[in-house]
Amino acid sequence: MVIYYFFKVLFTLIYKILFRYTVEGEHNIPRTGGVIIASNHLSYLDPILIGISMKRQAYYMAKASLFKNPLISWFVRIFSIPVDRESPKPSTIKEAVKILKEGRVLVLFPEGGRSRSGEIGGGKRGVAMIAAMSKAPVVPAYIEGTDRALPRGAKFIRPVRVRIVFGKPIEIQSTESSRDYQKRLAEEIMEHIRKLKMH
Repeated sequence: MVIYYFFKVLFTLIYKILFRYTVEGEHNIPRTGGVIIASNHLSYLDPILIGISMKRQAYYMAKASLFKNPLISWFVRIFSIPVDRESPKPSTIKEAVKILKEGRVLVLFPEGGRSRSGEIGGGKRGVAMIAAMSKAPVVPAYIEGTDRALPRGAKFIRPVRVRIVFGKPIEIQSTESSRDYQKRLAEEIMEHIRKLKMH
């Protein structure tokens, strides 16, 4: 998509100038096939950081309210699936699995929202459900610094260094689909993200 690559070049330039961002482990993202990128979430800056840090085009699961924002709704609609965080719909999961089955990259924030403390919290079952249904590998990602660059409630961006680390893919081989399995898988994914903090 021409518009995607236009914005990718634009935001890459902006992030280089403002945040001098660095990327580690991008080679861990498979070059083909459906892939889930599962990352911690600190700031509104995170989705763009992930998108410009990989060679492949990214699609996102975004909270439904962003689709009503007159400033960015047109952009969000092109690259995102709306998610009602209060009452997720089965159709949302099916759409996410469809994207992965089509061989695309889907970005998820398993915590379900931005961290208030900066610490990595627990993962919601949604990421595990999508991984188990699609059998797509999950690449854990750890973001650092965006909470200082644009904290919750802040009106202005600060020029702070940020970085992102991509870990090795987690292969989904189990045929389990129980609620307990989904909880275990979600926590396993979050543990992989936590380990990247020490990278």
